[in-house]
Amino acid sequence: GVAMLLDGNMCVGVAGDEVIVRVGPEAYDAMLFEPHVREFDFTGRPMKGWVVVEPEGIARDEALRTWVERAIAFVKTLPAK
Repeated sequence: GVAMLLDGNMCVGVAGDEVIVRVGPEAYDAMLFEPHVREFDFTGRPMKGWVVVEPEGIARDEALRTWVERAIAFVKTLPAK
């Protein structure tokens, strides 16, 4: 996969045809109710604060942009590394 960083913090990533989005722990539970979204469970342990958006959830440019903007908004709250 490919990951994008913002100020040294992982923000979004691409794994196959899915997008991994860092939404933060406070927004995490609500994001799981979004269509075409599931928890990010890469190692057998879900990573709270990260979600996977399936291809159907990012098929339109506007939808992809919304997810990237959500990630950026959260990552901007983190200290730079």
